[in-house]
Amino acid sequence: MAYDLITMGRIGVDLYPLQTGVPLPQVTSFGKFLGGSATNVAVAAARLGRRTAVITRTGDDPFGTYLHEALKGFGVDDRWVTPVPGLPTPVTFCEVFPPDDFPLYFYRQPKAPDLEIDAHELDLDAIRDARVFWVTGTGLSEEPSRTATLAALAHRVKSGTTVFDLDWRPMFWTNPDAARPFYQEALRHTTVAVGNLDEVEVATGVREPHAAARALLDAGVELAVVKQGPKGVLAVSREGVTAEVPPLPVNVLNGLGAGDAFGGCLVHGLLAGWDLEKTMRHANAAGAIVASRLECSSAMPTPDEIEAAVTAGAVT
Repeated sequence: MAYDLITMGRIGVDLYPLQTGVPLPQVTSFGKFLGGSATNVAVAAARLGRRTAVITRTGDDPFGTYLHEALKGFGVDDRWVTPVPGLPTPVTFCEVFPPDDFPLYFYRQPKAPDLEIDAHELDLDAIRDARVFWVTGTGLSEEPSRTATLAALAHRVKSGTTVFDLDWRPMFWTNPDAARPFYQEALRHTTVAVGNLDEVEVATGVREPHAAARALLDAGVELAVVKQGPKGVLAVSREGVTAEVPPLPVNVLNGLGAGDAFGGCLVHGLLAGWDLEKTMRHANAAGAIVASRLECSSAMPTPDEIEAAVTAGAVT
């Protein structure tokens, strides 16, 4: 049976402070969670009833074992999560200063195992057959992951829905100019592009939301989704359908993971055949719900929670 969603990209252990508003040097206790953008999207879609899997790599260590256990607990297939001997499983710390300051500290040295995904080890048939295939910008930042990501996209040749999460992390690149050619190549093979204002600027050189959406469409995608922060989300299809949806009011506790919840619900809406505005409203609600909670993966909302937030017009 084909998967509803296969994602490919980052995985790691998120260590989040259990005290909010406290600088990291003074934090005394942390919560441990499954993390990594592509992985969180798979978890979010699984929470909505979708059959999902993730392609990634961990260290051959206790944290790697924890990630396998967490994936299984969330109902995400881990058959393509393999260990890399000699490299530690990545750990990410954050600081929590609501409502809009959440610094991230990535510990991915000497190299993150998820950047060791090799094209020769991919199950290309499963990737081609998945209803949705999801890749990220981080996967393009180093070899062999870069070649593997582009090979998977080329083999899929836009069969089904192929999503490129622009996922710009400046600490993984020398500069935006180094990233843009690889982003442009990935866009040629994808049907949906998703990114915030910084990310669409890296991909297209354009920051104004409507112009950036047009540039993404010109680059080859069929649907451009531009997240505008407090101004909500803009989605424009190649057919000229536009949806611009304001954010849901929410008391933000931790904004990290909100974009991954948005992504999982976006996939769910696309698979369900919802119209563009309904898809954006529900994805916005999913992101807002996670922003109101401390954790990411374990905070992904259920369909009933999303529907209640959409109906109420706010996250309570």
